[in-house]
Amino acid sequence: MEVLERFMRRALELARLGEGYTRPNPLVGAVIVKRGKVIAEGYHARYGGPHAEAVALARAGEEARGADLYVNLEPCSHWGKTPPCADRIIAAGVKRVIVATRDPNPLVDGRGLEKLRAAGIEVIEGVLEDEARVLNEIFFYWVRTKRPFVSLKLATSLDGKIATRTGESRWITGGRARRRAHELRRRHAAVLVGVNTVLADDPELTVREVEGPQPLRIVLDSGGKTPPSARVLNGAAKTLIAATGAMPHGVEEELRQRGAEVRRFPARGGRVALEELLAWLGEREIDSVLVEGGGEVAWAFLSQGLVQKLYLFVGPVIIGGKEAVSAVGGEGFSTLAEAHRFEIHEVERLGQDLLIVARPKSSVD
Repeated sequence: MEVLERFMRRALELARLGEGYTRPNPLVGAVIVKRGKVIAEGYHARYGGPHAEAVALARAGEEARGADLYVNLEPCSHWGKTPPCADRIIAAGVKRVIVATRDPNPLVDGRGLEKLRAAGIEVIEGVLEDEARVLNEIFFYWVRTKRPFVSLKLATSLDGKIATRTGESRWITGGRARRRAHELRRRHAAVLVGVNTVLADDPELTVREVEGPQPLRIVLDSGGKTPPSARVLNGAAKTLIAATGAMPHGVEEELRQRGAEVRRFPARGGRVALEELLAWLGEREIDSVLVEGGGEVAWAFLSQGLVQKLYLFVGPVIIGGKEAVSAVGGEGFSTLAEAHRFEIHEVERLGQDLLIVARPKSSVD
């Protein structure tokens, strides 16, 4: 099993190289091994491009015959933008296929493995399955629900504040934490804030600290408060202004002239109905949303049970003050029994800061 895990770990490493470029397709890496040595590797580099298995098999050529193929996700068995990988594996004469996890896509979901076994290929499942499922958690959620996977990112002081009483928030965390935040932006198809964050901080909401594609920038702006000079309208990435019927038509037209897409959604309590927004994004194959702020937006997503994962960056500073801005606003829960509980999965040190990764208890398998 140690040998199997070693080569599968390499497949997972390769898969991560496609982060941000393959969506809404999964991240997949493949390693071909013969007589204990790697003879070819490949990964799915971009949406619409060749799959990891196809890349590795092409590089291996005739050497693939009688070899082992390691892949972190079940090979597809259907025609999409590319031919079925299972057919390619059979034609190449691979002797054994080691798979981390099955593909939950209804078009695959076991059919790829069945086809391989029917062709006489030995199949081993479940090698580093937990790691593989975490790697493709966004794809797994989106393909099952057709809704975006929602991650909530918070950067707080030790006492849970995201800004001082005067609104100062730069910077609570250090450079390494900010770089990781940009990695999260690259990982997600969209990044979302409320219009109050635009007014207070004027963020650009782009990937800058790392290389990668730019996410769709989403601003929740029910009534049209986004100023035409806001950096989210600078053309560095696409921007969606999610509004309601309360936005004046003149403001809508001005925002469109600045290059933004403006979409009106039903209102709930005077604000954009988040369920309607997420359903619409899912229809557009936006598989993931990183919610970055502020406190009222965080509360709206949390209180409605719309968060699948929490990234909490904590800086070593105490801000204090009753009027300082808390990480999560809203009314709050009146009892601990009502409060949403999370299960911590990772704690990582980033310089002097901490990153806590957690999931709502109800979503933990």
